[in-house]
Amino acid sequence: MATDDKTRTELEAAVYRRLVEHLRSRTDVQNIDLMNLAGFCRNCLSNWMKDAADAKGVAMSKDESRQIVYGMPYDEWRAKHQKAASPDQKAAFQKASQKH
Repeated sequence: MATDDKTRTELEAAVYRRLVEHLRSRTDVQNIDLMNLAGFCRNCLSNWMKDAADAKGVAMSKDESRQIVYGMPYDEWRAKHQKAASPDQKAAFQKASQKH
């Protein structure tokens, strides 16, 4: 299926918004689990958002990009939803980090 650039961008934006909404609703899934399984997490998405803003010359702070992804200030999300990583999660993260 061939689409024009505008339509492709609109579809990609819709997919991104759906992914962010899904991650906001799945507060039970910790960032370390996402990193261990997929190699990226909510923080990665927010960093990519900031990188894209920087590339376009759009002023955006790290806190602003995180609020876009988390749907609230990062510190608030952490206080409400982030749990301490288990020894198994930490070991898996360490093992995955060595591959990169």
